[in-house]
Amino acid sequence: MICTISIRREGPCRAALLLAAALALLPLRAAAHGFAGKRFFPATLAVDDPFVTDEAGITFSNRNTPNGDGTSTDTSDLALDYAKSITPRFALSVGADYLHLRPDGMPAQNGFGNTVIGAKYRVYLNEEGESLVSIGANVELGGSGTPRVGAASGSTVSPTLYFGKGFGGLPDSLRYLRPFAVTGTLAPNLSASDWAAQSATTGLSIQYNLGYLQDFVQDFGWGAPWNRMLLIAEFPLQTCTAPGCGGQTTGTVNPGVIWVGKYYQLGVEAAIPFNRASGTHTGIMAQLHFFIDDIYPHSLGRPLYP
Repeated sequence: MICTISIRREGPCRAALLLAAALALLPLRAAAHGFAGKRFFPATLAVDDPFVTDEAGITFSNRNTPNGDGTSTDTSDLALDYAKSITPRFALSVGADYLHLRPDGMPAQNGFGNTVIGAKYRVYLNEEGESLVSIGANVELGGSGTPRVGAASGSTVSPTLYFGKGFGGLPDSLRYLRPFAVTGTLAPNLSASDWAAQSATTGLSIQYNLGYLQDFVQDFGWGAPWNRMLLIAEFPLQTCTAPGCGGQTTGTVNPGVIWVGKYYQLGVEAAIPFNRASGTHTGIMAQLHFFIDDIYPHSLGRPLYP
């Protein structure tokens, strides 16, 4: 996921669900999105994938997080992410998320997070090695969201390194490990006012592609839906680097599964607290992601400058 645009009212939500239902009836073929050689990398739910492409997705998440004073807040987030390729190697993105917060003993709060704009450029792709590297930046525009849900007044700039690597080159003795792949991100989060680092974001996903196992390691005769599924674990972590926080790291461990079709994918993950500072309650993430480059390959899904 690159960035988010929220959906609040019943009408847009209903329209999105109807669109998802309609797309579910479309014929499915082998996906053409997110490939490095014969390795398919899905759009991950919690850690941004390294690909430059045209994509959009609806993501819902719910977590209960501690406030640091013995209380906690139940947070629901409904979001829509979108990215548009400018060239085959460069894409822009824009968005925000809509939050519903229920702090312990306090009235519920609703509002938008700050708008986020982003850019990503692919600097390296090795088809045979199933690997790629991209660089980019995301800018959270301070003051564009709702203060009562924690939208900061100051802007934050996050230069980001993205990477992906598949293990299809392992020897035959380790062939059952070939379906594994990893992706990840590294990003300092800098205050736009003085360029001081407020935190550092680290993300990692570990994937096991059952379709890769079936097609390139051993044919077990699996049909749908198993031959389109990936088992995944994500680790979205954030380390505070501001004065007074002692370098504390918080985040979640997200095991789950992704099912991939030609035009869209479905994913669901648990969100297990990484440590006690991250909370004690397991949350959930669910995503419906659209491959705009496959849905509209000759128009909206095509780079502006091919």
